[in-house]
Amino acid sequence: FTIKKKCSLGTEICGEEDGSGERGLLHTWMGYSYSTTPERILLSRPVLQAALGARHGVLLVEGGQVYSFGELPWKQNHTSSVVTEPVLEAVLSEQRVVFVAAGSVHSGVVTEDGGMHMWGENTHGQCGLSGLSVIPNPTPVGVLDSEAMPPQTVKILEVACGDQHTLALSAKHEVWAWGSGCQLGLNTSKFPVWKPQKVEHLAGRHVLQVACGAAHSLALVRCLPPPHEPRKPPQDKCGQCHQMLYTMTDREDHVIISDGHHCSVGVELDSGETTSAFEEPVEPTIENPEEPESSPYPDEQAVKAYLKRLSDHALAEHTTKTPSTLHSAQFSHLSYHSSPVTSVTPMGSALNNLVVSCASAVGERVVSTYEALSLRKVIGYWVSVPGERVEERLRQEEPMQGKKSSSLGDIREEEAELSRRLSLPGLLSQVSPRLLRRTSRHRARAVPLAPGGIPEADAHLPPLQTEVWSWGRGQEGNGDYLPVCVKSLNGKEVLRVAAGAYHSLALTAQSQVFSWGCNTSGQLGHMESPTTLPHLAKVYGIRVWDIGAGQQHTLLLADGDCIQPILYYSGQQVKEVMEQTEEEEKTGEYTQQPVLLPFCMNLGYVSSVCAGGRTCAALTDCNVMGFIASLHELAAAVRKYYCKLSNINSLLLQPLLKLGMTSSAGLLQNLIGRFGRLSQLTGQNSASLTSFLRRSRDIRGLVILDDAHLFLDTYSEYCSAVGDLLVMGGFQALVKPCHDVFGKGAEVVQKLSECSEEDLPLADVLAHLFYLPIKHLHEYGRLLLKLATCYEVSSVDYQKLQDACSKYESMALHLKRRRKEAEYTLHFWKSFPGKMTDSLRKPSRRLICESSNKALTLQNAGRFSVNWFILFNDALVHAQFSTHHVFPLATLWVEPISEENTGIYGLKVTSPEESFTLLASSPAEKAKWLRSINQAVEQALSGLGHDGIPPSTGVTQRADPPISRTASYTFYKDSRLKEAIYEGRWVSGKPNGRGVVKWPDGRIYTGTFKNGLEDGYGDYVVPNKNPNSCDHYQGQWKDGKMHGFGTFRYASGEIYEGSFQDNMRHGHGMLRSGKLNSTSPSVFIGQWQYDKKSGYGVFDDITRGEKYMGMWLDDQRQGNAVVVTQFSLYYEGSFSNNKMMGNGVLLSEDDTTFEGEFSEDWTLNGKGVLTMPNGDYIEGSFSGVWGTGLKMSGSYYKPSLYDSDKEKAHALKLGRLAVHSEEKWKAVFLECWNRLGCDSPGQGQTTTAWDNIAVALTANRRQQRDSPELLSRSHHKTLESLEFIPQHVGPVTLEVYHTIRRYLVKACDTPLHPLGRLVETLVSVYRMTYVGVGANRRLLPQAVNEIKSYLSRIFQLVRFLFPDLPEEGGSLADPPKEKGGSDPAGKQLESPKPGCVVSSSALLLPVLLPRLYPPLFTLYALEKEKEDDVYWECVLRLNKQPDLALLAFLGVQEKFWPVTVTVHGEKQQVLSSTKDTCFASAVETLQQISTTFTPSDKLQVIQLTFEEITQEVLALLKQDFLWSMDDLFPVFLFVVLRARIRNLGSEVSLIEDLMDPCVQHGEHGIMFTTLKACYYQIQHEKIT
Repeated sequence: FTIKKKCSLGTEICGEEDGSGERGLLHTWMGYSYSTTPERILLSRPVLQAALGARHGVLLVEGGQVYSFGELPWKQNHTSSVVTEPVLEAVLSEQRVVFVAAGSVHSGVVTEDGGMHMWGENTHGQCGLSGLSVIPNPTPVGVLDSEAMPPQTVKILEVACGDQHTLALSAKHEVWAWGSGCQLGLNTSKFPVWKPQKVEHLAGRHVLQVACGAAHSLALVRCLPPPHEPRKPPQDKCGQCHQMLYTMTDREDHVIISDGHHCSVGVELDSGETTSAFEEPVEPTIENPEEPESSPYPDEQAVKAYLKRLSDHALAEHTTKTPSTLHSAQFSHLSYHSSPVTSVTPMGSALNNLVVSCASAVGERVVSTYEALSLRKVIGYWVSVPGERVEERLRQEEPMQGKKSSSLGDIREEEAELSRRLSLPGLLSQVSPRLLRRTSRHRARAVPLAPGGIPEADAHLPPLQTEVWSWGRGQEGNGDYLPVCVKSLNGKEVLRVAAGAYHSLALTAQSQVFSWGCNTSGQLGHMESPTTLPHLAKVYGIRVWDIGAGQQHTLLLADGDCIQPILYYSGQQVKEVMEQTEEEEKTGEYTQQPVLLPFCMNLGYVSSVCAGGRTCAALTDCNVMGFIASLHELAAAVRKYYCKLSNINSLLLQPLLKLGMTSSAGLLQNLIGRFGRLSQLTGQNSASLTSFLRRSRDIRGLVILDDAHLFLDTYSEYCSAVGDLLVMGGFQALVKPCHDVFGKGAEVVQKLSECSEEDLPLADVLAHLFYLPIKHLHEYGRLLLKLATCYEVSSVDYQKLQDACSKYESMALHLKRRRKEAEYTLHFWKSFPGKMTDSLRKPSRRLICESSNKALTLQNAGRFSVNWFILFNDALVHAQFSTHHVFPLATLWVEPISEENTGIYGLKVTSPEESFTLLASSPAEKAKWLRSINQAVEQALSGLGHDGIPPSTGVTQRADPPISRTASYTFYKDSRLKEAIYEGRWVSGKPNGRGVVKWPDGRIYTGTFKNGLEDGYGDYVVPNKNPNSCDHYQGQWKDGKMHGFGTFRYASGEIYEGSFQDNMRHGHGMLRSGKLNSTSPSVFIGQWQYDKKSGYGVFDDITRGEKYMGMWLDDQRQGNAVVVTQFSLYYEGSFSNNKMMGNGVLLSEDDTTFEGEFSEDWTLNGKGVLTMPNGDYIEGSFSGVWGTGLKMSGSYYKPSLYDSDKEKAHALKLGRLAVHSEEKWKAVFLECWNRLGCDSPGQGQTTTAWDNIAVALTANRRQQRDSPELLSRSHHKTLESLEFIPQHVGPVTLEVYHTIRRYLVKACDTPLHPLGRLVETLVSVYRMTYVGVGANRRLLPQAVNEIKSYLSRIFQLVRFLFPDLPEEGGSLADPPKEKGGSDPAGKQLESPKPGCVVSSSALLLPVLLPRLYPPLFTLYALEKEKEDDVYWECVLRLNKQPDLALLAFLGVQEKFWPVTVTVHGEKQQVLSSTKDTCFASAVETLQQISTTFTPSDKLQVIQLTFEEITQEVLALLKQDFLWSMDDLFPVFLFVVLRARIRNLGSEVSLIEDLMDPCVQHGEHGIMFTTLKACYYQIQHEKIT
């Protein structure tokens, strides 16, 4: 805290020589006579807080020590009990005390850790320590919450002491009480209460402050408790007479729920609400204009007036009594029960929330009419308090006979009055008042809205929505033992309460004081009656901000005319002479209304006051370096400002709202809502500053600094609301209502507006009035700067204040500028032709500049055309005679045209659908318009519009808005996009980048654009007549059309996946038809041309169980094809016009064959040969459908056994009429070539191909980065490794060859690589062809040829990518250094070794075959089924033999018979019974043939088996030895039998068909031949 120590000269009392510093000086005095001089109590440290009892006081000083002074009879060690000098309470010196309190004869303090100490008189238990009548020194008192499990100690925030009782406020904001008397608020009649007990009646409420009088207590409660409390249903029957508490009367237009149940058993009275049978209730008068109304929200008046009227009934009754009865009435000791749920909370009521939401969210109509709710629902929000008695809960608001018997007109009148007040737009107009009260009361506990809809941001500011609860004797509630809400203070925004001996004070946010209770000495500061109801103390126009209440007097601290605060005193005069008699005291002088204490100006700056007994005390500060004065000035300014805002609200806004404005009502409501928010924030700031003065020593915690953003945002929003209303001519529209409400001169408005100019039109006065808050921002800035000057320039605090000051100042300037803009715009609308105004005038639209002075014209405009350009903050408008066009700024690009060669000052303006040139009259005009448009565009893009927060210092604005931007636009011209809305990225007037287009007919495109057209990946949805289905395309686009790979889901349920071109299916694709069930009835995969099937394709007709594999033309089957059916029919031949027509071959399952002419599907017609399975055949002409009776004429032949030549002629060669395998799937390969940048196979640049590959991978990597869930981690790694292109120059050596092979394996592993994509597609078409119905053994040759054709065509691609790779069968170059001698096996290279010859199968089969293996092997198994069955039967039979018998049977020489074998690591003799142990390792090796895929791997397995056999034989013979085939064959046969390979025939055929040609004559070839021989041998084995 860097205040420079210097005392200002103007203070009398505060001198340096005091040595006690300049802060926290305490002065005490009694009475209010002119001769009174306050006495200064000298202490070495500043006093932080003082509390006064009847004849003693307690002080808290800096550092947390406590002093006592005055009469202290409980101190035994003092000779006289009167202490003039303050005495340190040494017992507390170890503790750090934070709060002190004094009762009549006892004291209490609270320490920093939440502990509590009490001392003094204890006869009534007021110190909370049992068994002692006097407690001489501070003693700890524990407050224990026994309800908690386990019981917990309660932390205390503050404590309040009365005559015979004490209250404590816990950290959980609950109230605890002990001592004696009804003022405890506890449900007991046994006194004293020694132990602190919770006041259950306030449980669940958030208590802010407590105060104790002699025989009553006060609590200040926040309106809304935390909403998360358990709710119990309310009782709906009376606990005593068991009748219904609520009755419902159903009228046509609304329901009245009446709670007017009268219980005949237990008559209950209620405070101040009875009205005698013969009195008409008094209409409430308008309250005096000095009293600003509290809340900014409209309906408050209604509820408040209603409550006031209730109190006025009581008033009417009281005025008939004499004053003496009145006085006795105060202390009459009747017992009343009450319940805490009777309050109508001002901000929390359900109705209020309706209104609040109505005021803030303008136009959103709130339609939850309460009439429609069921009874339970309306009253179902009741929190019953634990331990509460039933009778208490049944206290109602108006169950008295008096009310019952009063005329019905009375209720009707109330009802009408209420509906009148509530007829806000969007609110229900007829709510029965009782229903309203009932709902509002219960809802009070259950509405989760923060008070008055405060946003969370300022939850830490002091709450303004409060209630005052009182209990005890002589208060409103006339002796209620239990807390009851003082209803007439609801909505008054009470900030602080104080209790004198027999009177109470409440200080509001509007700096007014309400007082009630005993008024014998004028201590209430007014002469109103009844005194049991709160009335305003008569301090006219004075803003009070602290209060103190003593035995019979009241002390008020208020704002004076200068900055220094002033003191008012109200109550009994205290004579100097001490020997007053009792009588004198009773008749002594007293004040009629508060009087100013003359000496207050000499005290310095008073920061707080307190009173007790007959004494008054004030804490003052000296004005060090002007700091204190500046703080006081700030606080006083904010208080004054809040009162002003409240006045405007109550005197102007509320009356206007009641009228129910029609024109621009929404804007007015919005403005009033924002005004309310501003007003509330100001009130909270004022309250916070006041409490700040009371306690604080430095600027930390100043709301205006810490929450500057909250203030600035609120002001900015408010200013926008005023501007919007102004622009729409709203103030002009308010003139008539103002005249209606306030009379012709509307003096109220003139007075409120503080307008200095004479004879201004009322509309301008209103505008001036609503712009007043902006002036206050300057004030904030000025006062913060003033505070800052009290600090060293280098200090942090100085910096903080300086920053805040500049923020407020710049905001004030910014808002001023915005006001000017609004006024300029309004002026413009007045002069603008009316027809266009209606369509162009919008609340948030502000004028920036316009070209009525012909400063800007359109190039090439006609001679007589009028072109008027108007720049608003959201659009550029081009107006002509009768038409105008609006160009939104977000999609406007402007660039200057260079003047060099044209000599004109032009601006080129581009919008999405137009571009035109504007000509300026001079370079200056050109520069002005260019700057204005660019700035406006920049602001429109940054989303600030006219609400822009001013740029903070140091941020430079960009000169030009970006060419690329995100914006929304609706097309109006473009034929393709007419009326469509585009949202997304733009570049220079064209959609470019990611965006969304929505057409009015429901079509939506989401994806990327390029130059205004869809380009790249996009998602397109077209709605269908059928509401639930739509066409949906996801895939690639080019130049606004579907182009590239995509998936189209048709509304009919068909799905097409494949290539598109120009919005048509073109290229390779798959179409699944059929409704959305899992097995679609048909699937086509193949080539498309211009939306039709053309070229080779496979059609699987699932419903008919047929599969067609062949050529198509224009969606029809045309050309050669093969058809197979689920009944194993096989047809190959020609098709024409979608039918089998021409020559063909048809085979059935049992090999019956027809070769000849067909005319329709499965229909024979013409010449042909029919061959039976046994070889008989008929030649002739046939007609009929296959499978039904065939008509034929011709010759029948039965070939004899010797006719072998003829038979050969008839041996059928299948596949001649099928599509050649090279012709299949051309489109798939072509697409791969296209991806590599080639138009046709082999035509193109290798470098281009590699570039395209890199682009594809990078794009896919990027997409994968955006949605990582698409790729697994291993996939990700593959992608990374593919980014390195295998580089080499010169001939391909073995090493380079392996590098290429590894690259290919990886490339084929990811569909993101063109080769991988190709392999994936080939695998899917292959499976489509040969799975299901396609698994027909006759298709095996075609399936094998198809794989071979894949290999050769992929190899062509590979050689294109690696041009140095030798062609099929070519040799690899030798590595340069080593000559061929270093061959690993050391053999001569007679046959070329498989590793050194390039072959497509060696390179590519390992990649391809594993994926195609299942369908291929199934075909082999079907083809070899019969042979394999014979072989298997034989294997099973021979395997029953033990090893030695089998070896003998197979003719293996005995020298090769194993003698011992190793089983599980032990050697064993081979006995005649031994089985499955000989050559076991070789058997195991051979079995692996079934788990490998490629022929080369399978041959490798056979080789290893031979090696295993050889090892074992070598071990037996223990000498070198070379096999002869005769020796080897039987041994190998034994191994093959024991290996029990089920489909050995299929394995053999597969190897034979797909074996690398260069291997056939080498070592592998011989071994394979041996295996094949074994297979045939086993089939034909004869067993004797």
